Amino acid sequence: MTFKKLTAAAVSTAVLMIGSAAYAQTTTLRIQTHYGPEQTSGKLAQEFVDNVQTMSNGEIQIEMFYSSSVVGSVETFDAAATGILDCDMTGGGYQTGKNPAFQFVGDIMGGYDDPYQQLSWLYYGGGLEAAQQLYNKYGMQLVGWWVYGQESLSSKTPIAGVEDLEGWKFRSPPGMETKIFEKLGAVPVVMDFTEVFTAVETGIIDAADYSGLANNESIGLYDLVKHANYPGFHSMPSDHLACNKSVWDAMPEHHRRIMNVAMESLALRTALQFQVLNTEAAARLREQGITLHEWSSEDRQTFRTAAQQTWPEFATSPEAEALVESHLNYLSQLGLVSE
Repeated sequence: MTFKKLTAAAVSTAVLMIGSAAYAQTTTLRIQTHYGPEQTSGKLAQEFVDNVQTMSNGEIQIEMFYSSSVVGSVETFDAAATGILDCDMTGGGYQTGKNPAFQFVGDIMGGYDDPYQQLSWLYYGGGLEAAQQLYNKYGMQLVGWWVYGQESLSSKTPIAGVEDLEGWKFRSPPGMETKIFEKLGAVPVVMDFTEVFTAVETGIIDAADYSGLANNESIGLYDLVKHANYPGFHSMPSDHLACNKSVWDAMPEHHRRIMNVAMESLALRTALQFQVLNTEAAARLREQGITLHEWSSEDRQTFRTAAQQTWPEFATSPEAEALVESHLNYLSQLGLVSE
């Protein structure tokens, strides 16, 4: 081939490439998370953004709003559904007032032992299909979960098993958790996170359900209390990524695939990172004289039984009933259903 022919071919190829680039479909997403950029989960969210933008070669651009800077955390879902935002990166638990079914995608309680079991329900136990019907009802598409693991209870008094819950006064979030712990003899007191320190110091409460062990340590909770349970067993919230369904459906298939794969990566990295952080925190706390109680399998089963007996009390919508049935079917395969 002559030099002129080579040059002509190169020019033709360049024109085709430029033309293809000009017609490449782009996606711009405005996403809000309740996490701050300095938090571990906020940094993981930043990695998610970088992965999506890099894998898409810049075809997907994400503007992430941290610390619920556009609307309140509980309002993020509706803001995405109505077009103020495009996607919600908080959690389904904020939407239980909209439909009790969101309890069973937000914080199942008394279900799975670790993030990997919970994620396996979503991806291999029919969970995504069951949950998608709920999200689609409200004009949203569930893209995926990221689950940081079991939370730990923090207490002034020993919390070594079910017997220690009798008369145990602790800070609790509202909703299903209060009913479960009441069945076991505890005295849950519903209050905001911001009130916990003062309430512990003044003796209004003896303990708190706050977060995971590493998070509890980072805020100084164990300066006030000297007991915790670890590993946790009672609560394992699922954060989600949910997008406006019209926005999602308008995205080209390869953009949707990139988002799905990036969420699966985020889920794995979140579970692994918090597993490491909690293990490291446990070692430090033991050195500082904090007693970490590991509940027996019998006591964990007692809690699970109380939780699963409470689920029907909150499964008061068709979507909630369907999700509870889906969880129970999968939990039975794992041998985690109360008899």
